[in-house]
Amino acid sequence: MTTTVQFTTLCEAFQHTAALRPDAVALRTLGGAQELTWREYADRVRRVAGGLDSLGLRRGDTMALLLTNRPEFNLVDTAALHLGLVPFSIYQTSAPAQIAYLLRHSRCRVVVTERQFLDQVRAAGVPVEHLVVVDGPVEGTASLGLDDLENTEADGFDFDATWRSVEGSDVLTLIYTSGTTGDPKGVELTHANVLAGIMAVDDELGVHAEDRTISYLPSAHIADRVSAHYIQIAHGIEVTSITDARRVAEALVDARPTFWFAVPRVWQKIKLALESRLAAAPAEQAAAISRAFEVALARVRAQQAGLDVEPEVEAEFQALDQAVLAPMRAAIGFDRMRWAMSGAAAIAPKTLEFFMALGLTIVEVWGMSETTGAATYNPPSKVKIGTVGVAVPGVDLRVDEDGELLVRGPILMSGYRDDPARTAETFTEDGWLRTGDVVTIDDEGYVTIVDRKKELIINSGGKNMSPTAIENTVKVACPLVGEIVVIGDDRSYNTALVALEPDVSAAVAAKAGIADASPAALSRHPVVVEAIRAGIAEANAKLSRIEQVKRFRVLPTIWEPGGDEITPTMKLKRRNIGRKYAADVEVLYQESLAEGVHEPSERTG
Repeated sequence: MTTTVQFTTLCEAFQHTAALRPDAVALRTLGGAQELTWREYADRVRRVAGGLDSLGLRRGDTMALLLTNRPEFNLVDTAALHLGLVPFSIYQTSAPAQIAYLLRHSRCRVVVTERQFLDQVRAAGVPVEHLVVVDGPVEGTASLGLDDLENTEADGFDFDATWRSVEGSDVLTLIYTSGTTGDPKGVELTHANVLAGIMAVDDELGVHAEDRTISYLPSAHIADRVSAHYIQIAHGIEVTSITDARRVAEALVDARPTFWFAVPRVWQKIKLALESRLAAAPAEQAAAISRAFEVALARVRAQQAGLDVEPEVEAEFQALDQAVLAPMRAAIGFDRMRWAMSGAAAIAPKTLEFFMALGLTIVEVWGMSETTGAATYNPPSKVKIGTVGVAVPGVDLRVDEDGELLVRGPILMSGYRDDPARTAETFTEDGWLRTGDVVTIDDEGYVTIVDRKKELIINSGGKNMSPTAIENTVKVACPLVGEIVVIGDDRSYNTALVALEPDVSAAVAAKAGIADASPAALSRHPVVVEAIRAGIAEANAKLSRIEQVKRFRVLPTIWEPGGDEITPTMKLKRRNIGRKYAADVEVLYQESLAEGVHEPSERTG
């Protein structure tokens, strides 16, 4: 496919792609129940754009989308950008008050949604000029259906002249930040920002017209917007959308993607499923799989250490890969995958090792909404486990005096919507973006994230430490830990609140024959508590004494993305957690142990 260098807007890229690949499948749903070719996609974009124009929408106007992952999202979003509109997505888990804030702050004129979210939109109580329901208008509401848009066009509407008038500096979308420390900020990304990000990926990873991927993450997340929408527009790839993220495993086998982005929690779930299959396999098959992973892991670890793989190890690996690992990859839909990405949160090194041993190239990336997604990546030719890689081509990195990572390049946002003060705070005087992440960079340019600058713990003795580093160490040691928050500010020692990982805890309950597998029951069960106690003790052995977790409480609830404790992008809402669990934290610091408070064993460093 022709390089994206020639394009100045996503509109231009889309028109070029549609003309080049008219008969290829562009959008599909699970099992191929719904499929659109590029010709059909382009025709419907033209018609939806005409309908939006008939509503009086003009360049620079804002439109909200509250939709599941479905072809209608792509149709409406792409039609909007052809008019020079600014479409943005709302997380499906958003409460009415959160939706109200976004609609007001964005100056939204139109909301596009589906019937299942209509009550949330109406409960927000913010009047908008138009309400479009893609699965049909609802009686008793002043709503339009998608068919109404496609069958209406204002007199004199010139589609081609309209999209050609859009410029690279025009705002393409708003990505609202998670709001961990206050109201969400509306990150303004331009056509030029997104095209620069796509070109940066092209330079090393390469995306081809024949590629396929899956859209399952919320479209309000920058990762899905870039990896399963904007890249498609520029390259003509096939995207399979699934409305229910719990069907990812099914979708992988159905679509057999050639590249894919997944968050660490998804990689962990796939790993757990494969390990469960291994545990249930007949003895002879299980032995062959165990040997294959043993040899493959030895090979991966030698490569990571910069050592040559012994010829006999390489020969055995090649034989076992073909006989054992290749069929495993095919069974889960990974047989055609050239590379995959992991991002949005830190991934356990053991999980990366596992998939690399399986034969996948997983590129861990780091980025922000403000950097149009990935700003660093691990080159497939030289992945360094435990790092987030080097700067993507065209981007410069610098470490400030206090360890904060600074970024400069064409992928940087134009600013926060209607917020010049916070925009100014985010940039240095000479144009570098302050990321808020404390990092180290090695001699080869590989970046390791240490912590968030504003989240460092300073204990009562004045010692600084990274809660993220401690939390990640515990997660690596104990898969039962889904989320953990370490507390220690102004205290003499560290404590932790632990929320269980639902899939792992369910598997542990089944294996141990625990009848009541509810989070409340498991949080008190000796088998679970002892496993977490041992995991924290193992983590403590790798931490300095001041960093070690001395007491912990296993909470009776699961922390879900978009809830009180973690954002939809899996970031801890530390202030919210501090307020909500204040009483639990105080108990952890009482002299005598209360019920439900535990201490790790003495296996500390």
